[in-house]
Amino acid sequence: MQRIRDNGLTIVLLLLFTGSIVGQWLTGWRVSVEDAGRHGEPALSLAAYTLSPEFLSSVFENWESEFLQMSAYVVLTAILVQRGSSESKDPDDPPRDEDLETQAMKPGAPAILRKGRLARALYARSLGIILALLFVLSFLMHWTQSARAAAKEAVAHGEVAPGVIAYLGDPQLWFESFQNWQSEFLSTAVLVVLSIFLRQRESPESKPVAAPHAQTGA
Repeated sequence: MQRIRDNGLTIVLLLLFTGSIVGQWLTGWRVSVEDAGRHGEPALSLAAYTLSPEFLSSVFENWESEFLQMSAYVVLTAILVQRGSSESKDPDDPPRDEDLETQAMKPGAPAILRKGRLARALYARSLGIILALLFVLSFLMHWTQSARAAAKEAVAHGEVAPGVIAYLGDPQLWFESFQNWQSEFLSTAVLVVLSIFLRQRESPESKPVAAPHAQTGA
């Protein structure tokens, strides 16, 4: 039970993710079946829909925007501040991660910090790097699967199917991306500003309920 308690946040988020993506999968398949019926075409089986460009494109289109948001947020909060926000470091605090070579000797410090200057430099930025790579991989999947979906639709209408490279310049791809990116950046900015004035009891994403509005950081 203690292990469940200690990992409860991850467990619940993964359960919510699983339920959501299964819901997207099943309802998306039903939409696909209904569309095929309206056009007098054979419907995809559930297994075939799982590997279809329509489903994969929609999944990675959303993952792309989430990883972009998180990678940008992690990097920008290391550089920029918002006084009074629980989502910002305090501009008056001294640097936290100076002299990592010395800090690497502290009990419990990650062993990789003792592997040399390059290892320390990479590890010190590893969260932003991995999140950025996940964004790039998700964008590549969104792009290529959207190109496949566009090619199928073009062939169905007797048109010339665009190539994958050519589709990179298609406004549809960027419309799909920008409509998600703008909402991610807006929601993050709203959270940063609202956390100055509003509270959520016991949440590490909020300042203490009785903290003054000017206090920066959780």
